Amino acid sequence: MDERDLATARRQWRFRGTDRPSFAAEPAAGQESVWDYPRPPLIEPDGRLVRVQIGETTLAESQATVRVLETASPPVFYIPPADVDTDRLILEGGGSVCEWKGTASYWSVRGPESVAKGVGWSYESPFDAFESIRGYLSFYPARLACYVGEHRVLPQPGGFYGGWVTPEIVGPFKGEPGTGGW
Repeated sequence: MDERDLATARRQWRFRGTDRPSFAAEPAAGQESVWDYPRPPLIEPDGRLVRVQIGETTLAESQATVRVLETASPPVFYIPPADVDTDRLILEGGGSVCEWKGTASYWSVRGPESVAKGVGWSYESPFDAFESIRGYLSFYPARLACYVGEHRVLPQPGGFYGGWVTPEIVGPFKGEPGTGGW
């Protein structure tokens, strides 16, 4: 993506976390509204226990994760590679470009019985502002069992985004048809 395309992609977003829209849910005490998250996204350390499983096998477990918080999206938890069973991972071909983070690499995982394709991603050469997540991995809660503390994570709506919906997060969330410019 060249500089002009990158600038165009960054301008496309209608909401930037400065004003919560009227259709956004009001957070209760102890909750966060995704409409208060900034754009460009913010990286925030999170010390809760995060676990990712394929079947009964633990693929990742960490208390050293970071959350990436972006307007209209549930947080995405990124796990340091030292806390992931990377011997089970298979790098896929191709990728996609995030206008904020850079080019994503996608991963499959060898499970106990088979290979699960397209279950996670990482940024191996992120843009400078996201250098701190270089090599960290995140996983799709729609494809693997992901947990934050004792809560099983729900997937972000739609099939592309990988946000982790936990009880303290309120939306609505981008991902459904018609939410592309949120």
